[in-house]
Amino acid sequence: MVRLIAPIVCFIIGVTYLLLSLNLPISRIGDPQSPKYFPILIASLLIVMSIIYFIQMLRDKNVSFDEFKAFLTPLVLKRIGLTCLFILIYTIIFERIGFLISTVLFLAAVMFLVNGFQHWLKNLIVAIVFSGVAWYTFAQLLDVSLP
Repeated sequence: MVRLIAPIVCFIIGVTYLLLSLNLPISRIGDPQSPKYFPILIASLLIVMSIIYFIQMLRDKNVSFDEFKAFLTPLVLKRIGLTCLFILIYTIIFERIGFLISTVLFLAAVMFLVNGFQHWLKNLIVAIVFSGVAWYTFAQLLDVSLP
């Protein structure tokens, strides 16, 4: 029964996203419905894929599901909780201190959580280089305004 939780949650998210996509405002320029096309496509794909996933889980219900037990270890649950906390902190500080610094801090925190402190130089280099490349790509090359 636990195996059916993921496809059911994905289906609910897909239906919710579809309903919210249908309520998007119409465009005043060009095709009035154009802002809705891509979100509706994504929602529809999520719904279809979750139905396929649900059917596969029903069909394979006699197969052992040992992977879920590995998911419930204290270390994994701690990492998931800390990652959610880091995401929350990232969303709070993003507007206040800007894209570049907040992204470096967020990526460094997640890298240290996953890789540990023994790889501190690699963690910092990846966080700084990725954030710098992302900032340069969006702010300079694509001329997208970032906070």
